[in-house]
Amino acid sequence: MADPDPIGAVRPPLVVAEAVQKYFPLRGGLFARAAGSYLRGVDGVSFEIPRGASLGIAGESGCGKTTLARLLLRLLTPTAGRVLFGGVDLSTLGGADLLAFRRQAQLMVQNPYEAINPRFTIGRALAEPLIIHNIGTKEDRLDRVVEALTQVNLHPADAFLDQFPHQLSGGQLQRVGLARALMVDPLFLVADEPVSMLDVSVRAGVLNLMRTIARSRQLTTVYISHDLSLVRYVCDTSMIMYLGSVAEIGPTDAVLAHPKHPYTQLLVAAAPVPDPTHPAAEIAAPEQVPTPIGPGRGCPFKDRCPQVMPVCHTTVPPLSFVGPNHQAACHLYGPLH
Repeated sequence: MADPDPIGAVRPPLVVAEAVQKYFPLRGGLFARAAGSYLRGVDGVSFEIPRGASLGIAGESGCGKTTLARLLLRLLTPTAGRVLFGGVDLSTLGGADLLAFRRQAQLMVQNPYEAINPRFTIGRALAEPLIIHNIGTKEDRLDRVVEALTQVNLHPADAFLDQFPHQLSGGQLQRVGLARALMVDPLFLVADEPVSMLDVSVRAGVLNLMRTIARSRQLTTVYISHDLSLVRYVCDTSMIMYLGSVAEIGPTDAVLAHPKHPYTQLLVAAAPVPDPTHPAAEIAAPEQVPTPIGPGRGCPFKDRCPQVMPVCHTTVPPLSFVGPNHQAACHLYGPLH
């Protein structure tokens, strides 16, 4: 977990999402005719990330994690709502202002083998952001590349400059991806499944490195992962998404140790525990396949919830406080219960 702030300290938000939606149109076909003309990728998500803090976004495949990450980086434009960065609406940026934002917000992608241009040497790949943003002279860029390789524990740095991506291992290449994201000294870093492609033996080293660098640089970070142990290890706050919406959000220890939303409880119960004597928790849930296509009605989790109530079929549950800074979107805790 990240170092706590002093008592009474308040960190202003760097990133704010306000009722963000992203709907994707469906162009013909059976699904478009039968269930509506759009797919709900992200459906009314709101949260804040204080400067220097870390947010973990978890949920099953297709819940909207990566779509939300792209909205935070202005790689996609919201259908409704807005994303603020330092108080500025990202949808209003263009030209030089948008380029300046690109320097402040960087992405670390899931697959390191697809992240680096295979025709570039490692030295050229790391210098590319500096060239795009016209930072430093050729000599200055070389110095910064060597410094970045050293910082991500690729030693000796000179030995990697003329190598190509296919000559590196997955762990080495993921460290190169991290170094490239940090080349322009960003304020905000989004790491999308940063260690899922790596062997277990090297995951801890990469995560420790990322956590150390984030602390030293006071980076505001978003980690996207299926792995709840990763989220528990590196994130101050955790947000659980289901079918494009927020199911639960709050301090990581509270969300993962004392989950309130039935979906979060299912995720935590399904997470393996490295202790053969630990009793496995079993929560029965209906085997239903949800759909994000067309307009939704009621709670997104109603078809799979073991505690479903009549109100769940008609009314979308608001986020309700279930503890200090801890909210869950469930009628079990809302005013209608």
